[in-house]
Amino acid sequence: MTTVLPTLSCEVAIVGAGPAGLMAAQRLAEQGRQVLVLDGKATAGRKFLLAGKGGMNLTHSEDLAHFVARYGCASALLAPLLQDFGPSALRAWAQDLGIATFVGSSGRVFPSDMKAAPLLRTWLVRLRSLGVRFAMRHQWQGWNHAGQPCFATAQGMQPVQAKALVLALGGGSWPQLGSDGTWQALLAGQGVALQPLQPANCGFDVQGRDGRGWTDLFAQRFAGAPLKNVAISVAAADGAVLQRQGEFVITATGVEGSLIYALGSSLRDALQQQGQAQFALNLLPGWSTEKIQAAIAHPRGSRSLSSHLKSRLGLDGVKLALLYELLSKEQMHDPIALAQSVQALPIALQAPRPLAEAISSAGGVQCDAVDAGLMLKTLPGVFCAGEMLDWEAPTGGYLLTACFATGVRAAQGVQAYLQGQG
Repeated sequence: MTTVLPTLSCEVAIVGAGPAGLMAAQRLAEQGRQVLVLDGKATAGRKFLLAGKGGMNLTHSEDLAHFVARYGCASALLAPLLQDFGPSALRAWAQDLGIATFVGSSGRVFPSDMKAAPLLRTWLVRLRSLGVRFAMRHQWQGWNHAGQPCFATAQGMQPVQAKALVLALGGGSWPQLGSDGTWQALLAGQGVALQPLQPANCGFDVQGRDGRGWTDLFAQRFAGAPLKNVAISVAAADGAVLQRQGEFVITATGVEGSLIYALGSSLRDALQQQGQAQFALNLLPGWSTEKIQAAIAHPRGSRSLSSHLKSRLGLDGVKLALLYELLSKEQMHDPIALAQSVQALPIALQAPRPLAEAISSAGGVQCDAVDAGLMLKTLPGVFCAGEMLDWEAPTGGYLLTACFATGVRAAQGVQAYLQGQG
């Protein structure tokens, strides 16, 4: 028989100690509310810390209109939230914690020391000074018969009595850090409208010439190799051609990296809707068609084709290997077909990599299931923030900024709700 522990009481219970939950906690505590943050893990901000391991990209410095447009279909939901708490406000918040920031050459914004841990430590000290309490290793299990949120602990089941509940449990990526998506069943059972969680900012498995994937030889030699200074183009569902320039990485089963992430939602949607997707890879985006054709047509004498392409086009390593991997012998020796492939090498995809491997997730609580304060329309007094909501963003600080912004808006919603309750 499960032991039921004494009920914990607070004004506001916040489930999830990631950026969205902690920001909601800070805003509410600053308003004088009694806040309890509960999380299934032993420490706060586990995913936040891992995301900052290679350099804590907080936000982006581009103008707000372009910034908001990065969220695609979710721009309408997030625009007013980012007006309230956008990139400038996020940098000011960090400065208030004593964390200076700078703008990198790409326009991305980082803490001056590039690390997440000092920021998180300082933030937790601030939260505790505001009276925020923490209950770690508390795994949310839904509601009991009395309508109280309940949490599984090592000692037994912990009920919580709160006037308002903020759910900030993340999406479904990196489940080992706590964002395992188990909350979907709990909310679906309460009639909350959801979209299935899907991988976002993820890699894809390719479909090679044999209909499977990379050949063993190619995978063994080039897994982990970066393709730099390339461009890709993808045909969107509305017929528009989306193009990006940058770099990505070959994996043992396919492709991943910033350039793939930037167009990943279009590729994922095409796979779902049509059962197939591909992108065209331009290996030499700075070259004209005429220049490439002339270089290939130049007499090569006794040199091999590989030596000729390296000498005339500068193609070697993984770029050259990709041509041999994906083109037939006839195509490689047809100057026109080869020139076309250098500028538009078709790479077919089989599937996105699993959700657990993705940087973030799409799907979650439908936008029309919450009101302007992010309160669930079917569950008065229950709010959602962060990646639980149905939106996605590219890497580059957009994901983190929106998590903070939804935390701020949820706190505003809670404050208005509690004031309305008298």
